[in-house]
Formats: sequence, structure tokens, C-alpha cells
Amino acid sequence: MQDALNAQINAEFWSAYLYLSMGMHFEAEGRTGIANWFRIQFKEEQAHAEIFMNYLNSRGGRVELKAIEEVPTHWASPLEAFEQTLAHEEKVTSLINNLYALAEAEHDYATRGKLDWFVSEQVEEEETAKNLIDRLKLIGDNGLALYMLDQELATRTYTVPAPLAAAGE
Repeated sequence: MQDALNAQINAEFWSAYLYLSMGMHFEAEGRTGIANWFRIQFKEEQAHAEIFMNYLNSRGGRVELKAIEEVPTHWASPLEAFEQTLAHEEKVTSLINNLYALAEAEHDYATRGKLDWFVSEQVEEEETAKNLIDRLKLIGDNGLALYMLDQELATRTYTVPAPLAAAGE
């Protein structure tokens, strides 16, 4: 279980790095609202890694940080980036589900309980990405509509995830 949780920590940091790359790409393109959305995602993924690290330490395990593999750095459009976001979140969902199955197989009910929050979080992550994809498809080539969505995404703010807030961090 410890090895699997360490692999998930690495996956969460890779996700953070991916979203930071997306944010920097759209910042350079002048789409500051979309960049903000991805910067918030970056922070959320870092927080997810921190939740796993805190949990592993609290259970007497050892966190082993590994190298983070390279991430993409260019996207042809916001739609392409959000389609990749959805595909990535679906992959993360499968990783969380695999952790859950492993925890059950090992009768590790404490870990399974900790993973309940992540299961719900992944439902939200996928739904958000799907919603943004649907909206971008509706927008199409309408520059004003894309500008308005960019302005809306600029208002997104970071909220400390419940497992970290509960820990007083």
C-alpha cells in the first residue's frame, strides 16, 4: 500500500506540473482567466499530494519522492487543453479506483476511508472539465464568447481542500 500511495503522490505532483504548464501556456497567450483556472488546478493537485503525504506519515509510512516526468508545454486551443484535462482526470480517477481496490484487497480500511474523499473529488473534477468542454464547443470561433469565458475563469479562487483544512494547514 505504501508503494502505491507513493506512486499516487508522484502522479499528483505530475498533475500539478501539467496544470502549471497549461497555465503558463495560456498566460503567454494573453488568456489570463484560463491561465488562472489552470493555476488553481496546479494548487489543488499539490494539495492532493500533500494530503497523501500527510496520511502516509500519519500511518507510520515513509514518503519517497521521485522524479516528475516531463509534461506537454503547448496546446492549440483552450478546447484542446480542456479535452486533455478531462482525459487526464479520467486517468487519475482510474488510479484512485485502483488504490481503493488495493486497500480493500489488503483489508486496509483506514486507507479506503481516506480514499472516499478522493473518489468524490474525481467526480467533481471530471464534471467540471466536461462542462468547460461543452461550453467551449458552443463558443466555437466566437471571440467575444471566449473573452467572456476567460473573464469568468479569472474569478476562480483557491479553496483549501477539506482534508487539509481539517488538519489546520
